[in-house]
Amino acid sequence: MSGDLMHHLVRTAVLSADPDAVWRTIGRFGGLADWHPQVPPSVIEGDVDPEVPGATRAFIHDGTVVARERLLAKDDATRSYRYTVLDPFLPLTHYEATLTAVPHAQGTEVRWAATYEGAAEVVAQVEAAFGDAVYAVGLGALATRFAA
Repeated sequence: MSGDLMHHLVRTAVLSADPDAVWRTIGRFGGLADWHPQVPPSVIEGDVDPEVPGATRAFIHDGTVVARERLLAKDDATRSYRYTVLDPFLPLTHYEATLTAVPHAQGTEVRWAATYEGAAEVVAQVEAAFGDAVYAVGLGALATRFAA
């Protein structure tokens, strides 16, 4: 899309928990719905390992695929994985998100960040749809789960 700009989206949460314990919860690309209360269950397309780059997860609601995401990279040593949204429902391109769990003085900082290209007018929609409704809700659920 001509004239599109690169945008950034970031949400973080600090949890009072060991980074490895947090990663055991969030680090499975095929297991997002196991800890995120607003994400529908997903299936991994094809007969592939869900934790190997190239795996595609399809989220299903009422028998219909509502979203698809492809794993681009995963590194258990750095507790991170990166994925892209396939067929986004908003007018954007090149959406890539990264979910990480890094050591923090208080335990673990979970960082969910994305970059994408789109017109300036799409930023508020992306912030609401992905930043608030997905990232922030998921991070809030983690904060509750790992509350001291």
